[in-house]
Amino acid sequence: MMVDRTDVILQPDPARVLIRFFSPGTPDRIERIISRVLTLDKTRILPRLDFVCSHFASRHDDLEAVFLRHFEVIAPCMVIDSTPSHEQQLLIGAYFTSEYALESAALFNPSMVLHPDQSGLEDGRVRFVLSLRATGEGHVSSLVFREGTIDGRGSIHIPPPGPLVIGPEVVQNPSYAKETFGAKLYEMGYDNDITTDILDRLDPEFSLADLKTELGRNRSTIRRRTAALEDTLNVMLALAEQQYEIHFEGTHPLSERVIFPRMDHHRKGIEDARFVRFEEDDGQIMYYATYTAYDGRTFLPQLLQTPDFRKFKFITLNGTGIANKGLALFPRKVNGQYVMLSRQDGENIHIMFSDHLHFWQDSSVLMKPKYSWEFVQLGNCGSPIETPRGWLVLTHGVGPMRRYCIGAVLLDLNNPAKVIGRLRKPLLEPDENERDGYVPNVVYTCGAMIHGKWLVVPYAMSDYASRIALVDLDELLGALAESS
Repeated sequence: MMVDRTDVILQPDPARVLIRFFSPGTPDRIERIISRVLTLDKTRILPRLDFVCSHFASRHDDLEAVFLRHFEVIAPCMVIDSTPSHEQQLLIGAYFTSEYALESAALFNPSMVLHPDQSGLEDGRVRFVLSLRATGEGHVSSLVFREGTIDGRGSIHIPPPGPLVIGPEVVQNPSYAKETFGAKLYEMGYDNDITTDILDRLDPEFSLADLKTELGRNRSTIRRRTAALEDTLNVMLALAEQQYEIHFEGTHPLSERVIFPRMDHHRKGIEDARFVRFEEDDGQIMYYATYTAYDGRTFLPQLLQTPDFRKFKFITLNGTGIANKGLALFPRKVNGQYVMLSRQDGENIHIMFSDHLHFWQDSSVLMKPKYSWEFVQLGNCGSPIETPRGWLVLTHGVGPMRRYCIGAVLLDLNNPAKVIGRLRKPLLEPDENERDGYVPNVVYTCGAMIHGKWLVVPYAMSDYASRIALVDLDELLGALAESS
């Protein structure tokens, strides 16, 4: 099989740092730190503030605004009646701010899709988006991006990322569809008189503020406050807050944007995003990413939605089919239904069909481990890719010594539950230059794309760095056809 490992390698860079709020502990400790700053003589405030700004201003955008924002977070802990001066507020904010090196441990598990902006390119060249899992201190994983181009000869160019790292703004009052919200409550076992009463008073499209108003009204009008009532109201609010929106300023390049975990259900990681360029029934394009939310104890498959990689929606998936890692959405509906690959049991590849993108129920086994290099575990390596011969699916197999290899299968276009081709040997396996890293002996991808004669496969090398390989598409499809 003709596989060309290119010299395009993305290494983790510890100098890429995100600025974030820092809390040293309990409110009484926060109060003591504030008091120490306020005891500083005025002649010492400005020199100390100038020192901090001179060392960090070039690494972050609008540093003073960040300090003031962080001061507002801890201001309730102050015990003095007077308001600190502007300079004191800035310095106090600096004491509750820190840098986080996003990529200090690894930059891996990439996914590649066609960029929404294809303007200004010469014939034969396309622009792509590469998403990657960046891991730093405490093994916290966030989502970062790179932009690049590839021409008809397979020449790939990925510029270095911008000098800054920018987090998004959270939309404070997102909207929800009542029908979907009610269906999610039903799936969770909260279809009762309380939820029905509250939903009946909401519009078909309602905001978070609308929901909070109705929750408050319910609490104030019901005389007997039971545990069941409080549980239901808290679940409704938690469900809404898990489905939130973030926006990035359009002035910052995609390579400077980072989606860092912020909600409880993924505070330890947004892991292994599998992006897909999805064509809706009306021809509109939407990008979705299935990813794994990790809170330090449990893994929860979730969905990310964006039209432009500037505005993102986090969506909770529901149903008995949402049970394990490794969900991968097909790039369009098949026979009027959404289709998803999954790994329900941690061992086999499953396939699911659904009439609603947010709800997945029954699954069936699509493939089981068959060859020796996949006896331990079999899973997908990103969303299926449509070709004239069938749905091309990259897989991962785990063999002796927990060695991960990448394989390929072909599914029937009209009946993707039918496997029509399967490589007997790995398409890509770790060589001597790729076997050492954070997790040794692993090659892994979260999504490839086709350009011209090439299958372009970005892949992680032992959970440390990422590389791009080119596979001759005709040769691969021919080998899959022979294997059938």
